[in-house]
Amino acid sequence: MRVSILGAGSAACGAAAYLSTAGHDPMLWSPSGRSTQALAAGEPLRATMAIEISFHPRIAGSAAEAIADADVVMLAMPGYAHKMALDEAAQHLRDGQPIIISSHASFGALYLSRQLAARGVRSPIINWGTTLTTGRKTSPTEVAVNSVRSKIDLATVPQGGSAEGLALCTALFGDRFVEREGLLAIALSNLNPQNHLAIALYNLTRMERGERWGQAENVTPAVGRVMEALDAERLAIAEAFGVSVRTIHEHYAYSYQLPVASIAEMNAELHNRGRGGFGPATLDSRYVLEDVPFGLLPTVLLGQLVGRPATLHEAGMTMLSAAYGRDFAGDNDLLPALGFAQMTRDELQTRARGGY
Repeated sequence: MRVSILGAGSAACGAAAYLSTAGHDPMLWSPSGRSTQALAAGEPLRATMAIEISFHPRIAGSAAEAIADADVVMLAMPGYAHKMALDEAAQHLRDGQPIIISSHASFGALYLSRQLAARGVRSPIINWGTTLTTGRKTSPTEVAVNSVRSKIDLATVPQGGSAEGLALCTALFGDRFVEREGLLAIALSNLNPQNHLAIALYNLTRMERGERWGQAENVTPAVGRVMEALDAERLAIAEAFGVSVRTIHEHYAYSYQLPVASIAEMNAELHNRGRGGFGPATLDSRYVLEDVPFGLLPTVLLGQLVGRPATLHEAGMTMLSAAYGRDFAGDNDLLPALGFAQMTRDELQTRARGGY
């Protein structure tokens, strides 16, 4: 299948590499064109570690070109670029053309659904709870893939298209997807923001000094306990909404094929296997710039909506806002555009099931 990926970062390139190994035809689109300049000039994209391949993805010069002849469109950008990318996609998606959001952030699926409805277009919106791969781009033409996740949560808008969405994703990316009961379950299934909060907050000086430090090896027992406490808040909110989500321990077990233990012990095992990765070496990191406004804030607001306050999530947002000297809640451009603050619990649940 011809799969056009809106994005050219590590998640986008990792997905493109996987698609190429599986015999599909990926295309990448970078809004600025800078990330794909060398690829457009003919250099191959090389993936290493968990995926080993050198290939030539097609490169689009615009979102319109990327979407025009695609069998499937996939959004794989940081949360702070989602509104821009969804605005572009909404202009060009055609009736019935599926779009995958990897990973779903800040109710972007509802924002896209409303934009498409204004055009009279109804496209299946497939939402993943996390990305296919983990890793980093080491150069404009190289991506180091740390791991390919064995389980990824999935739901569609509208919810009735879940079986078709599952079949499509399985055909493209293999038998690794788990259907969840709607968009709310996906919104509460992405553990990266809460995990990255603890990891970044307790290693902030390492990031600021540009040190090279092992991520998993620095999830000490104290940091692990904070991650588990953050997870308890998320699980309580999911329970109040009546949706089932994986625990942090299940997430680590399924994503990295680890025996279940404390989070500190699971990270220690990940480090011992040589798969612990490295933490951010700069304050300019998605662990904060993306995950705080587009991951932690929605969880805080969902907690308020059901009377299950996410106290630690909110405290972490406040601490990191103080450290960076900015109001991260104000960086979210999707929720205000969606009118999220005016939604009731019933309206949100209705929209999450059927879209617009």
